[in-house]
Amino acid sequence: MQLHEAREQLMKLQAKMSAFSHAMGLIYYDGSTAAPKGTAQNRGRTLSVLSEEHYKLSTGEETVALLEYLDSEKENLTEKEQRMVYLLLRSIRQMQKIPMDEYVAYEELLVEADDQWHTAKETNDFPLFEPYLEKIFETNIRFAKYCAPDMHPYDYWLNEYEDGLTMSQCDVFFATLRSRLVPLIQKIRQKQNYIDDTCLFGNFPEHKQAEFSDKLMEVLGLDRDHVTISTTEHPFTTSLGSHFDTRITTHYIPNNFASSMYSVIHEGGHALYDTGSADDLAYTVLDGGVSMGIHESQSRFYENLLGRSRPFIWHIFPIMQSLFPLQMQGVGAEDIYRAVNRVQPSLIRVDADEVTYCLHVMIRYELEKKVMSGKLSVHDLPKEWNRLYKEYLGVTVPDDTRGVLQDSHWSGGAIGYFPSYALGSAYGVQLLNKMKETVDVDTCLKEGKMEPINRWNREHIWQYGSLYPPKKLLEMALDAPFDPSCYTDYLEKKYKDLYGL
Repeated sequence: MQLHEAREQLMKLQAKMSAFSHAMGLIYYDGSTAAPKGTAQNRGRTLSVLSEEHYKLSTGEETVALLEYLDSEKENLTEKEQRMVYLLLRSIRQMQKIPMDEYVAYEELLVEADDQWHTAKETNDFPLFEPYLEKIFETNIRFAKYCAPDMHPYDYWLNEYEDGLTMSQCDVFFATLRSRLVPLIQKIRQKQNYIDDTCLFGNFPEHKQAEFSDKLMEVLGLDRDHVTISTTEHPFTTSLGSHFDTRITTHYIPNNFASSMYSVIHEGGHALYDTGSADDLAYTVLDGGVSMGIHESQSRFYENLLGRSRPFIWHIFPIMQSLFPLQMQGVGAEDIYRAVNRVQPSLIRVDADEVTYCLHVMIRYELEKKVMSGKLSVHDLPKEWNRLYKEYLGVTVPDDTRGVLQDSHWSGGAIGYFPSYALGSAYGVQLLNKMKETVDVDTCLKEGKMEPINRWNREHIWQYGSLYPPKKLLEMALDAPFDPSCYTDYLEKKYKDLYGL
C-alpha cells in the first residue's frame, strides 16, 4: 500500500466509524427523549447488532494493519493525521483486549439499565435498578483489568474521561477545595437568610419556560440550524455523527424556572464547544471535545461564570419580565442576581449553587472509589450516599429519587466521569481570567454581545477538537499551568461580597 492510499483509507475508516456512532447515538437519544416506554428491548437488539459491527470494523485485521502502517510512517504524516492514528490505535488496542461478546453484552446492558433507571427514579425503587448497576460496576472493573491489568480499575476510568487523571491527583485536588470551601460555607451559614430566593419559585408554565429556553439559546449564540433542544428526565448534550448535529435537552419544573434555565445554559456550553470544532475535523476522531474536564470547563463557564454574573442577569431580565410578567411583579434584576447565587446546601447536584456544588461531586467520587476498590457494595450505596450527604452538606436525604438515583451517569456506564465537573469548574475560572486580558467580558454580557467571548473560546479551545491532549490544550490557552487556587479565590471573592463577609 502506498502512503497516499493509506491516508485516504484512514479518512474512509473514520467516516464509517462516525456513521456507526451517528446511528447508535440517535438510538440512545431517541430512547432518552421520545421513545415510548417498553421499547428498550427493541433498541437493545438493534444496538447489539450495530455495536458488534462497529467492534469488527474497529478491531479488524485490515484496520489494524492500516493504522500500524501509518504509525510506522508518522514522520510523513501531518500533525492531525498523527493524532488520529494515535487515538485510533489506543482505542483499538484497548478494545482488542475486551472479548467481543462481552462488549456487545455490555451495550445491551446499558440500554436496559437506562430504561430501568428511569422507572426506578420515578417510583423511588432502588432495588429495581440495583442488579443492573451492580453488573455495570462489575463490567467496568473487569474491562479495566483487561485493558490495564497493572492499574487500579478506577484510575483506568478516571484517565479515560480526563487524560492523565488519577485518584491521587483527585485526592489532592479535592482536599484543596475542601480546605477553602468548608470554612466559607460555615461563614455563609451564619447568614442563612441574608439572601431571599423566593422570586425563583411560583407558577412558571412549561410552554413559557420553553420559550425562555429558545431565547437563552439565542443569547448564547447557538446555531439553531445545527443545535436543537428537547426534554428528558436528566439533561444532557450529544453530538450525532459530527459537530454539525448537536442535541441538548432540559427538564422543566413548573414551580422553579431557574432549574431549567441553568440546565439550558450548561448544556448550551457543551453544544458551543462541540459545534465550534473546525469543519475539517468533521467525521474524524478529532471532532468534538478532547476530554470531559475540558468539556465541563465550557458548560460550567457559561452556566456559572457568565450565567450567574450580574451583567448577564441584567441583560436577560427584560426577557424574564416579558415571559413571566405576573411572576416578576415587584422583582428587580438585582433580586434575580442575588437569588440565583444564594448558597444553600441541597439534595440535587444539578441545582446546587457554585460553593456547595463540588461537595456533591466529592461525594460521588468517594462512592465510586469505594465501589471500584471493593470497599462498598452496590447494595449499600444508598445508605452511604445518605450518610455522606448528612456529613458533607448537613442535609437529610428523604428518598432515593432525590438521592442515589438522581443522576443518569451510572445507568449509562459513566464511572469516573463526576470529577470532571469539579475540574471543569476550576479550569473555567482560569480561562475566564485569561480571557479578560483581551476581552471586556462584563460589557459583552451587559450588552448581550456574546460573539467576542465565543470567538475567544473558539480560537483557544473549540476549534482544536481533540487535536491536543487536555493538559496541553489548557496550557496553550492559559500560557500557564493549571492552578486550582484560582477557582477558590474566585468563589471566596464573589461570595464574601454577596454575603457581606
